[in-house]
Amino acid sequence: MSLLPTLSIVCRLMLCVWCGALHNHYGVPRNTILHPNDLKVFREDNIFNYTTMQLRDDLGVVLIGAREAIFALDINNISTKKSWVYWPVTEVKQTDCTYKGKQAEVECRNYIRTLHTINDTTIYVCGTYAFSPVCDYLTFANGQLLLKGKPEEGKGKCPFDPFQRYSSLMVGSDLYSATSINFLGSEPVILRSSSSAALRSDFKYFWLNEPNFVFMDIVGESLDSPDGDDDKVYFIFSENAVEYDFYTKVKVSRVARVCKGDMGGQRTLQRKWTSFLKARLDCSLPEPSLPLIVQDVFLMKHNDWRKSVFYGIFTPQSGLSQVSAVCAYSISDIRNIFNEGKFKTRAAVESSQDKWVMYTGEVPVPRPGACINNVARKMGVNESRQLPDKTLQFVRDRPLMDDAVSPVTGRPLLLKKGPLLTRIVVDSVTALNQQTYHVMFIGTENGFIQKAVNYAGEMLIIEEIQVLESPEPVGILRLSSSKGQLYAGSDSSVIQMPVSNCGRYESCVDCVLSRDPYCAWDTSSEQCSRVHSLSSSSKNMVQSLEEGDVSECPAPDPVEAVDFHLVPGNNIQLPCRLHSNLAQAHWQFSDQTLEANNKYYIYSGGLLILNASESDAGLYTCDSVEQIGSRTFSRTIALYSVKTPPAPPVVAVSTPGTTMIKYSDYTHTNTLTTKTEEVMPSPLLPENRKDNGRVSHLEVAVGLLSLLCLCLFGAIFWFWGRKHLRCLRIVQTLGGGEGRRPSGEYIHSQNKTSETKLLEPKAGAVIANNNHSCVDFKVNGDNHLANISGLDGLGYICDESEI
Repeated sequence: MSLLPTLSIVCRLMLCVWCGALHNHYGVPRNTILHPNDLKVFREDNIFNYTTMQLRDDLGVVLIGAREAIFALDINNISTKKSWVYWPVTEVKQTDCTYKGKQAEVECRNYIRTLHTINDTTIYVCGTYAFSPVCDYLTFANGQLLLKGKPEEGKGKCPFDPFQRYSSLMVGSDLYSATSINFLGSEPVILRSSSSAALRSDFKYFWLNEPNFVFMDIVGESLDSPDGDDDKVYFIFSENAVEYDFYTKVKVSRVARVCKGDMGGQRTLQRKWTSFLKARLDCSLPEPSLPLIVQDVFLMKHNDWRKSVFYGIFTPQSGLSQVSAVCAYSISDIRNIFNEGKFKTRAAVESSQDKWVMYTGEVPVPRPGACINNVARKMGVNESRQLPDKTLQFVRDRPLMDDAVSPVTGRPLLLKKGPLLTRIVVDSVTALNQQTYHVMFIGTENGFIQKAVNYAGEMLIIEEIQVLESPEPVGILRLSSSKGQLYAGSDSSVIQMPVSNCGRYESCVDCVLSRDPYCAWDTSSEQCSRVHSLSSSSKNMVQSLEEGDVSECPAPDPVEAVDFHLVPGNNIQLPCRLHSNLAQAHWQFSDQTLEANNKYYIYSGGLLILNASESDAGLYTCDSVEQIGSRTFSRTIALYSVKTPPAPPVVAVSTPGTTMIKYSDYTHTNTLTTKTEEVMPSPLLPENRKDNGRVSHLEVAVGLLSLLCLCLFGAIFWFWGRKHLRCLRIVQTLGGGEGRRPSGEYIHSQNKTSETKLLEPKAGAVIANNNHSCVDFKVNGDNHLANISGLDGLGYICDESEI
């Protein structure tokens, strides 16, 4: 074997092994769905940035905050607009904003960033208002939105910059907000706006160091608390790390908390948080890298708050990596670190930079950062203003914990390579086996939503759905479990989709192998249906989430063989569209397994037989093989009977002075065409056939030379036409021709190769590709069709009309 073919085979094997290893670590969606027909869309002309959202099941509406507009959409069908109000900035404010160096038509507008419920009919709303934040009250009554027109100062409640990350929460009548309190964005603050006790964080850099706020929520830790603890408000953000001694700034992800009953200190930390503590969130990739940065968080609350879980999306802080992760954290683990963990403290070093190390000294009592509990009450401390100065000074100078919070699984739940993840919501679903599963819906930066679930440590991405027409980021996600609907907002539109469309799975096998906890196969109606809509009896239902067992499904109908006629010397393409991105195509020819080589090219869309001969006639079988846990499921997808066409009949026709031969030319569609040729005397003699071969070579050479000349003259005319615009129309007329064929078509020359056309998928169709092969046609993946260029060395011609 020569060196070049050997290297080629070795490279292919290494590439396939690498692809397989990649799929073992990084999640691949089982199904890809493009533009499904069950989406509902809302957009308005000249209105953008639909990224603030509040679901009001009690009012039957979805409130959308956009740029200078607020909409009330029907919660069952967001395409129906019930009411809306317009809230623009005044010309004076816009002019002042532009004088400060901001863009008039982009930044100097009013972006709605806050929507919080005050009571049944009143909503608290805040907007950036041309870098001068303003808040107001919005009412929804009798199906109409009304802005009261009583503006309040929005500084500290709403960001100045419309594109700065920000978070807020309404607890009773108190508004908790995490944002910047000045125009330049250089003074971050965690603020509680309250009529009784307004509090804020300290401006020391080791409290908040250029933070990027992401999320906040309240956890009712006072419920059934044995030590008389208080409720906590948790904040999740990223910031520049103070504990890493690097020459450059390194960002880390943080979780912080404050006590709901915090009233500030009497002298130390007066009108500031006395319970502010923070710790690092650890979410690491398998390979060494800088810390991942948190982008979004969802709190899955449980009736027992100790079992509540934070789900967070993390992305790299370096543009060199395209790997996102999802990590989950237990409230109990976070609480233990704050209540029992070690603190970090600044150490004196020779350099000017501070060095943070673990504090080993004595910790004051009551414990710094703790809420008022039974221990404090026994010491006569009934509120934070009675805390001793020693405790307050300690927490003022050492708010950072030494231990990091690790994920509940010790590693990321999900690793995803490709377009970065942006937003996440989580639903709790009870399956037929009465087990509860957490189903994650994750938005991406290219307009997809991925649905994923964890089965006994195995992370499965059930499907990815393209919800946005253009590849733009999903800016917000909201879930209505009661309605079974998901709502997504982006810069251009709002999308509504069901949490699952079981009707996509047309057979029992497809329904069961989807392993979707929302869906089960109903053997009585012979359709895939939502679990919650089924009867209480599960005798007629088939669902196997963790094992993917299809043994209870009826046997599928046998696949009929498709006849295919080959023409010797041509290439043959046999399509095989797999039902899953996780499946592999196994080809067999006359009961022999085919392997990719110089003769056969196996890719995600089928099989290519190169330079076919009569020995390639026979039965070809394409099986889809999918590994589900410890089970391997195989089914036949396509069956082809490749035949050699019968010898064409020859009829001699004689005319005076000339002998003619009339014969038939077959293609794979069995189309009969007729050709005539003039036959010279003794055409079948060997010497004449040899001369004909020489003439054929001469004809090919002349043809290639003619093609080269045409290309040269075409280039000359093109350059000449650019200088003489008045002749451009003539040049375009001369150069007009058939346009480039779509990438989904494969067309052979009529005289040499069988013609096969692969139809493009319809809207809403499930697109499944073989991601274990070295060539991947996935829409939302990392491989490209350009990889098929490797066929050049195998003599494969994509368009034989070029010959």
